[in-house]
Formats: sequence, C-alpha cells, structure tokens
Amino acid sequence: MEIESDYCVVIEPNRSWFRLPWRDLLHYRDLWFLMVRRDFVAKYKQTVLGPIWYMFQPLMTAGTFTIVFGRIAKISTDNLPQMLFYMAGMVLWNYFSQCVSGTSTVFVANARLFGKVYFPRLIVPLAVVTSNLIGVALKLFSFAGFWLYFQYFTAAGGTFRITAWVLLLPLFVLQTAALGLGVGLWMTSLTAKYRDLKQVLGTIVHLWMYVTPVIYPLSEVPARWRWAVSINPMTGITEATRYALLGAGTVNPEYMLYSALGTILLLVSGVLMFSRTERTFIDTV
Repeated sequence: MEIESDYCVVIEPNRSWFRLPWRDLLHYRDLWFLMVRRDFVAKYKQTVLGPIWYMFQPLMTAGTFTIVFGRIAKISTDNLPQMLFYMAGMVLWNYFSQCVSGTSTVFVANARLFGKVYFPRLIVPLAVVTSNLIGVALKLFSFAGFWLYFQYFTAAGGTFRITAWVLLLPLFVLQTAALGLGVGLWMTSLTAKYRDLKQVLGTIVHLWMYVTPVIYPLSEVPARWRWAVSINPMTGITEATRYALLGAGTVNPEYMLYSALGTILLLVSGVLMFSRTERTFIDTV
C-alpha cells in the first residue's frame, strides 16, 4: 500500500556545518512553548515561595553585596544608593548566569528523550532561555519597588534617575539571552564529550562575574586596563543597563560595539558547534 506524500516526512542526516533547522523551529513552535511551561513549572511547582524566589534571591545577593563590598570594603558605587547599584547590576547578570547553567547540560540531561524521538534539538536550550525571561520581569518589578522607595522616601532621591536609554532595555535583555545561549551551547557541546567540565562551570561563571562591573563601576577600573574589561560582552550590557535605570554608568560606543560583536561571535559559533555535536553526541553520552 502506498503512503501519500503529504503524510510522509523524510529526515535526512545533516552533514553541513551551516545547515540549521530554522524552518523546523517554527514548525515545532508548540513544542517550544510546552517546554517553556515545563521548565518553569518543574522549577517551582513544589516550592514554598514559587516564582517569588526570582525576586527574593537577587534581594539577598544585593543585600550581601551591600554589606560586604559597600559597607566593609567600601567599593565605590558612583555615588548611587548601594542597594540600587547592586540590584541594577544583578538583573541581567542573573539572567545570563541562569541561561548558561540551564543550557550547559542539555545533551546530558535530555539524552533519553533525544534518543527516542526527532525534533530540532535547539528547541530545548531556546526553551530554557525563554522560560528564564519570566524571572527578568519579576526582578525588574522588585527593582522598581526599591527604586520608588529610594527616590521618594530617602535623601538619596536626587542622585539617580531613569534615562531615555530605558527604551533600549528590551534590546539589552535580548542581547543577554543571545550571549547566554551562545555560551551555554558551547558548554553543552563540550560537556557531552568531556563530562568533568560540568564540575568547573560554576567556578567559570562565578569568576566571570568578577570581571564584569557588577560589584564595582567600570569607572573604578584603571584606564590602562579598561579595554581588557570591555572585551567582556557582559560589561557593555551591565553598564548600559545601569545607566538606563539609574542615570550613572560608563556608556561608550566602542565598548558597546565590543559587546555586540562578542555576543554575535559566541552565539553563531555556539549554534554551529551545537549543530555539529548533536549528530554524534548520543554515542558518547
């Protein structure tokens, strides 16, 4: 009995570095949305505070930074309220680190699923990045509450302001998502073969934060070393976000260009590496 061609799907092996399943991603968009829901529900279904952890965790971190780096170490915050300075720096940094950690184990964590059914593997890391956007919205909501408090109920109200750059905030979030996805795809491709890299991922991300102006302003970095810090793609994102939300930060077109180019390079190379690895990873996982 012949099978009508309309119901026949031929899956061909992908042997090219540059052949990516963009059409399949659109075709499987329902699966994408289901995985976004799965990731969000699985993370907070049996927790006491649920999604409130998205707001509570950065508050604890910003409070710790205020005590340790602000009060004890007395690191400059560009004359901004310390709590707001650290919260503004942590909003997109936390999103970046969550995207990296969430996508870095895609092959290992989903090996059984990938071995049973076909769908574009890239949907899984994209779902992780998308689900974490909910956390960004909640963190910005929490930040807005503290911003209003410091603006109208403290003497520091005249030291900061929202600038027109806040209109570019969605672009900064999108760039952070692209950067986190690119780095995560590199890590999951490497950990599929070298499993011990998973053990040092947390250390890498932690050290990355210290070379990003999260706990200190870029203006405090000596001029002769500022170019080295600006090579880090998260530097431009963090400073621009802080300038948008608080009106203080080193926003340099050259640094923003470095950040954009670094993000594009890591994203494109990460996608290509992921596409290359998915063909044979099932034999090594």
